[in-house]
Amino acid sequence: MASIAHQVSGKTAYLRLLVHAQAMALSPWLYAKCAFWRLTGKRLRARLRLAPILGSTPHAYNLWQALRENERDTPEEMGSARLIALVEDGDGTEATLESLRQAGIEAQIIAHDADAALRALSNEQGELWVMPLASGDRVNPRAGKIYRNTADAAPQSGCLIYADDDLIDRKGQRKAPHFKPDWNSELFQYHDYLTGAAIVRAGLRVEPGDDWARALIEHGISTTRELGGEVIHCPTVLHHRRKRPEPRVPTAHPKPGSPLPSVSVLVPTRDRVDLLRTCLEGLARTDYPQSTEIIVIDNGSTDPETRDYLASLDPDFARVLRDDRDFNFSALNNRAAVEAKGELLCFLNNDIQIADPRWLKAMAAQAIRPEVGAVGAQLLYPDGRIQHAGVVTGIGGAAAHAHRLLRPKDLGYFQRHNLPQFASAVTAACMVVSRHKFDAVGGYDEDKFAVSFNDVDLCLRLRAKGWHNLYEPRAQLVHHESVSRGRDLDPVGSARQRREVEALQERWGTQLVMSEEIGERPAHDPFHHPELSPYSEQFVLRL
Repeated sequence: MASIAHQVSGKTAYLRLLVHAQAMALSPWLYAKCAFWRLTGKRLRARLRLAPILGSTPHAYNLWQALRENERDTPEEMGSARLIALVEDGDGTEATLESLRQAGIEAQIIAHDADAALRALSNEQGELWVMPLASGDRVNPRAGKIYRNTADAAPQSGCLIYADDDLIDRKGQRKAPHFKPDWNSELFQYHDYLTGAAIVRAGLRVEPGDDWARALIEHGISTTRELGGEVIHCPTVLHHRRKRPEPRVPTAHPKPGSPLPSVSVLVPTRDRVDLLRTCLEGLARTDYPQSTEIIVIDNGSTDPETRDYLASLDPDFARVLRDDRDFNFSALNNRAAVEAKGELLCFLNNDIQIADPRWLKAMAAQAIRPEVGAVGAQLLYPDGRIQHAGVVTGIGGAAAHAHRLLRPKDLGYFQRHNLPQFASAVTAACMVVSRHKFDAVGGYDEDKFAVSFNDVDLCLRLRAKGWHNLYEPRAQLVHHESVSRGRDLDPVGSARQRREVEALQERWGTQLVMSEEIGERPAHDPFHHPELSPYSEQFVLRL
């Protein structure tokens, strides 16, 4: 055993050096800066910048597997649920059957009639779960134990359990792991991340057809929903696949399920008439079928040109609400929301540039859904890179924008930045929410989150009330981030920022948690994954 442990340790050390060498070659200047920051005590800054390049190197997944080697033989008691795999007949079936044998899972080959096999299994006695598998796919040796234990703990309303997966070639080399979110019904509409990596409670009937495995998964989802249960996620790589469904990026804009209501657009501003003029000109071009009220919240502008521009605005187009208090994003918007008349509230930064006139219709169509809370857009920097594609809690011990600095045409992490999906939070730089839902949670917290994380806190309170926050990439705008207000680099601003981070951690538990086995990891964001880096806004492996 000592010899094996030594070999594993040596392999890990080699791979660690290789990954760092690859990261240095990929971005030598950034790697050097991160090394300097680490040496000078700025460890968090170094990790936040280094994690994305380490996690995306060619051998990152090899290192990840080596680091997790000691977890594979963790003793577990075998659950009592019966599990049988239905394997499509074809090239690679023998490899599939051998992996199932090692995992202690029964197998049945499906040559033609999957429906007949499912009918026969539905008559079996006892707790039985079915695993649809494609020919050539393999399962992890621990899959039988983990699935059975999870099935034993599942309530009767839980009819489907899925796991993470990766790709495997004919030589047995693994790559491209998919560390999946917890159940995200919105995302599933555009990316089937369940079929081929899940088990379904037996007794579900499906119509005969070529894609019987997908039909079985969809039936499991609908039955779980009808019973008021939850689709269950095992956050462990249990499937090694030859291929898997690709995400489908939607092109058509969402169609509202009912007539769109009136909207009030709230735009805080201070000086910088150039930004405000661009924002309001974009609002004037916005295509929206109902009345749109625009309220410009003037937070103490002193620039003569800005004041003249505000005075010249047609009150039928936009009304100006003067508020000279010290900058408090939450208080400014709460006051304006009280005076707003729209059924929907749209919070919009003055440094937003609007190119597509359909943006508001896309966001409003999602915001009027009864199960949806706040809706956020895809925001781009002026150079075309992504600034916001949803918010992940726990990154860096607080919260951060997902997929930042990718370009929309990049593949990214399974195209997540281009797919509508539920998210823990979205930014208030461009956010639409129903007034009654905003009021139901008491609006923004003016006391604890005057400047930062007010949107995250609002979204998490909406989630706590049972509403899903939604990221809608088909609404795409440009964000000149924090240009008019500036950044908090002075001691007062830095101190306030620290207080707001601490308030977020105290209320929502976003701080990093230390574990002897796995090191630091963030509090669980259901739409992220424990094996993705807590130091990276882009979705890369936690190393």
